[in-house]
Order: sequence, then C-alpha cells, then structure tokens
Amino acid sequence: MTKQCKTSVDPGHVVIDVGDGAAIPKPSDKGLVSAWRLSFAGALIVLACLLYFKPDPYLRIFKFVPDGILVTFQVTVYSIALALVFGLITGLGRISRNKYVNLVASTYVEIVRGVPLLVQLFYIYYALGRLVHVPDLLAAVLSMSVCYGAYMGEVFRAGITAVPVGQTEAARSLGFNRTQTMYHVILPQAWRTILPPVGNEFIALLKDTSLVSILGVADLLRRGREYASESFQYFETFTMVAVIYLIITLILSKLVSIMEERLSHHVKR
Repeated sequence: MTKQCKTSVDPGHVVIDVGDGAAIPKPSDKGLVSAWRLSFAGALIVLACLLYFKPDPYLRIFKFVPDGILVTFQVTVYSIALALVFGLITGLGRISRNKYVNLVASTYVEIVRGVPLLVQLFYIYYALGRLVHVPDLLAAVLSMSVCYGAYMGEVFRAGITAVPVGQTEAARSLGFNRTQTMYHVILPQAWRTILPPVGNEFIALLKDTSLVSILGVADLLRRGREYASESFQYFETFTMVAVIYLIITLILSKLVSIMEERLSHHVKR
C-alpha cells in the first residue's frame, strides 16, 4: 500500500489530498457526483433484486454476515482512534526541532511505508506471537493502527505546516510558549484541514480491514468465506460481500463529502 500526501493552496483555503482513498464527491465535480449517485443507486438496486428474485441463497447470505459487518466497524473504529494518536505524535515529531525526535518519527514513517500492511499483520500476529501471545483482534487493531498512524502523521504534519506562520508569531507575542501555541492556536486551526483526509483514510482503512480475515477475525469477508466454504457458493457469496462493501463505502464517502462542504463554508466565512 503506497500513499502520497500533498498540500495544495487555494485562495483562502488549504486542501490536503491523500491518495489511495475513496473518491469523495464534491458539488463542484458534477461528473463525480453523478457517478456516486449512479453507483449508489445501482448497488441498492442490485442488492434488492438479488434478495427479492433469488432469496436462496442471497437472503441466507445476507442474514449470515451482519455480525461480520459489526466486527469490521469495530476494527475500523478502534484502529482509526489509535492511528490518530500515533499520527499526532508522529506529525509533531516530524516538525520537531529536536533532531533525535525528528529522526525517530521520520524513521517510523519510512519503515511502515516500506512494509506492506499484510506483512505487518503477519509479523505482529505470527512473528511476535513466538514471544508473547497476541489475540487476533488485538493484532489486527495494532497492525492497522501502526500502519495508518504513519500516514496520519504525514496528514498532521501537512496540516500543521499549512497554518500561516503569522499565527505562531502572534501567539508568541502574547506570551504563549511553544507547547501552548501548538495546542491552543495551531492545532485547532489545523483540524479544519486535517479532518477531510482523516475521513478519507477512515474509508480506506475500512476497506483494508478485509485483510484481517486472514488472522481469523470474523469480519465481513471472513464470514463470507465461512459461508462459501460450507455451501461452495463462492460466486453468490462474494457478490453479496462486494455489494455490501460498496454500499458502506459509498455512504461513508458521501458523509465525508458533506463534512468537507461544511468545513469549506466555515473557512470562507
């Protein structure tokens, strides 16, 4: 998994663009908005047709996987929460004037970005398992958090550095020290820039949670694999799993789009 984080500046508005995420529909992009509506409507129609015209096996599959959806969201929420903590610490380390702190943070980012997520999952669950037992769910959350924490670190770094230098100078002139300036002045402004790509990373992380099924975590994909292995209906099972994933990610991408639009209106005001 390779991602790139870049910062572009529009008049009065800074935008962080993180690759390898879901396409977020924006009102200004009519083609993408239409594509989202077409995709979402198509996914709902396909799901409804499968359940209505061929309830056997699609309805049975649909009833078999809901607990897997809950586990998928559980892993995603826990992982993104920890990744935000890792990302904040890493982002602050990347802009630190202390060369040792900066070196540690930068090394963490480079190592994690250079190792595939699947390898990280195997390493924490199997390799470290020789030294200490790591439950499958905990291994999944730790792996996803460590991986996405590195990318979140770049998002935080870009968001913090995008805040005008004048804000720091104004805070220091008021008697704030570096820590007070960061937490009371810089970070509250940086969040407006950071939140949209964090939403995008949330969607990407949810899709990547499908990898944790390899560890035995009973997520959506794992539940689908269990049903398919019992019934040998692989085409029907993975069609249903794919449609469910698509509907979930499309809904989340729309929510992120709404959040971005509200943030942009707030910045313009």
